Amino acid sequence: MTGNWNKHMKKQRLLYLPILYMLVLCSMTGCGADSPGDFPEAVSPSGSRQQSAQTNPSASGQSAQTNPSDQGQSTQSSPSNDAATEGSTVTDNNYRDNTPLCLVPVADGTKETHNNVASIDYSHASEGYVCANYTGNCPKVKIRVTSPDSTVYTYDLHGNGYEVFPLSSGNGDYEVTIYENISGTNYSTCLYEKVSATITDEFTPFLYPNQYVNFSADSRVVAKGAELAATAASDLEVITNIYDYITANITYDYAKASDPPTGYTSDVDAILDSGTGICLDYAAVMTSMLRSQRIPTRLEVGYAQDAYHAWISVYTEETGWLNGIIEFDGNVWTLVDPTFGANTDNKTLKKFIGDGSNYILQKMY
Repeated sequence: MTGNWNKHMKKQRLLYLPILYMLVLCSMTGCGADSPGDFPEAVSPSGSRQQSAQTNPSASGQSAQTNPSDQGQSTQSSPSNDAATEGSTVTDNNYRDNTPLCLVPVADGTKETHNNVASIDYSHASEGYVCANYTGNCPKVKIRVTSPDSTVYTYDLHGNGYEVFPLSSGNGDYEVTIYENISGTNYSTCLYEKVSATITDEFTPFLYPNQYVNFSADSRVVAKGAELAATAASDLEVITNIYDYITANITYDYAKASDPPTGYTSDVDAILDSGTGICLDYAAVMTSMLRSQRIPTRLEVGYAQDAYHAWISVYTEETGWLNGIIEFDGNVWTLVDPTFGANTDNKTLKKFIGDGSNYILQKMY
């Protein structure tokens, strides 16, 4: 990352755009977060088959995998990160350049560890992600990423190619462990690696796609995001246009919220096509659109009072109003829940949201 970009971003402010739908109805499983009920805190260490970490895959006779994911993510090398984070430019017609730019995760085997059924590739940990793959026969496999701040992220590992997992907590040591299910809620360690990450730019983890925010240059959400950004003169207008579209065209899916699949993650194109989704879906679709428009965006999950929800946070250069829902008073942004926005007066909104203390952040992707 360039020094100019880092200096430039220090001048920017964090704009929170919470996407928190159905405050009472959206339970922890309804939001599709980690599934701790299916994954015990104490995991059996027996059965581990880890080999020594290989920094040169060819030395072990195994070529490096270069397919980051078969879930719509390209296997090509990523474009320049500088190009992705240099911010928006204004064209001759005073509109912001809406050309999508989708960073592409790569598992190139430069730094990786593996055994005969699993691999963890951390070649690009400095860009804020790791990749993992499972090729064994176990039908239920999980991966756990423990952050430097001890936040634990648990995901299903589907075994259909490399999948991408963010390093969301900045610099430090991350513990990455793949587990195979033995029976019931008992798991055995399959592969482990401690990854020391020095993130070269704090925003790149929130520009790349990952398992929770899964998009590519060919995704329909990317095309729709570009369409919505076509008449925007600034990043803030892009956020406004995307927010307005999603809140007007996606309705809450009560059936899915009442019984979501374990380990649920969003298929953002399917959500866009169906026009229905739960809280995580709203956030994932918007996050995908904004990241593809070069706007660093965090998908966050946590609690609003006693209910579990998903929302997003974005970085933007501009300050000002957004739909009368987010207000900048010259020093801080006021957080407002757009679900309330359709039904609640501003005084009630700001009394609830205040300085954001009613939102308790647990995890970000």
